[in-house]
Amino acid sequence: MGKIRTILVDDEPLALRGLKIRLDKFDDVEIIGTCSNGREAVKSIKEMKPDLVFLDIQMPGFDGFSVLRSLVGEAEIPLVVFVTAFDQYALDAFEAHALDYLLKPVDEDRLAEAITRVREAISQRVAIEQNAKLVELIEGMDEPSKEALTAILEKPVESHDDRFDPHLRIKDRGHITIVSVADVEYIDAAGDYMCIHVGEKTHILRETMKTMEKRLDPKIFQRIHRSTIVNLDKVREVKPHSNGECFLTLEGGTELKVSRSYKDVVGRFL
Repeated sequence: MGKIRTILVDDEPLALRGLKIRLDKFDDVEIIGTCSNGREAVKSIKEMKPDLVFLDIQMPGFDGFSVLRSLVGEAEIPLVVFVTAFDQYALDAFEAHALDYLLKPVDEDRLAEAITRVREAISQRVAIEQNAKLVELIEGMDEPSKEALTAILEKPVESHDDRFDPHLRIKDRGHITIVSVADVEYIDAAGDYMCIHVGEKTHILRETMKTMEKRLDPKIFQRIHRSTIVNLDKVREVKPHSNGECFLTLEGGTELKVSRSYKDVVGRFL
């Protein structure tokens, strides 16, 4: 059996990163793409034709079921493993129509079971039968129609990036340093001042934590302590401890403690 070409779909960056870290342990799983919204997922699935998709159901605007409805009529629909926060009773409605499902936060042993089922499905060549059930489920759903979904897919994605600052301007003794927000690893507070950590440099900005939070995209920057904000894209390792605490290691090597009050931020890694 060759590599299982896989796409991950979830609107939460931390959830995507957590699932990817767990799947990296499986040598035969090759992650060929990640998608942060439904329309992006449809486009990637049609173009890349993966063997397997880990599909989040609860995504704003264009959810996991909408993704599947949009694939009806395609020559090949990949095997699907739902990733969801639904309880068992809700899952009963579609359990028979997907290869498997995972409840958030994703359990490592449960993920291993799902991968085993994927391998068996591929080796036994039952993917066509499985997908026929999935198509039957999708076609039985009333709303929205295929035409409406097509219209949604063709509509340009509205950008909300202008709500958040792409750069921070740091004033220091008459000089202004422009820092790209994407380069910031983390920010910690010292009274009414923010320490902006970028690589080996630390910039000081007079700002409150509350105001700083409003300037940053919450999909990328999350509070992990009452005085610390971290760039999720810079997290390279999550280390839970037996006492219930958790530590994040950033790409620059810095280790940050996650306060128990903000543990839900990394809950999908645990």
